[in-house]
Amino acid sequence: MVLAQDAANINSGLAAIGYGLGAIGPGIGVGLIWAAVINGTARQPEAQSKLMGIAWTTFVLVEVLALIGLVVYFIAGG
Repeated sequence: MVLAQDAANINSGLAAIGYGLGAIGPGIGVGLIWAAVINGTARQPEAQSKLMGIAWTTFVLVEVLALIGLVVYFIAGG
């Protein structure tokens, strides 16, 4: 009985570490998206509206990956 409880605690800890590591990717992705928008706007200011539309779309896709990771964390026993 005690071994099963210890395994559940280890699984919860591993889920937290996994989500933390999984959140690194979306964090880097968001930084790269907005850095590209800033660079593109600096080079061609008239393209800002197109760049912002693309940026928001890709931002949402990247953040969905982070939210899926959060859901998986809670399913795993977080």
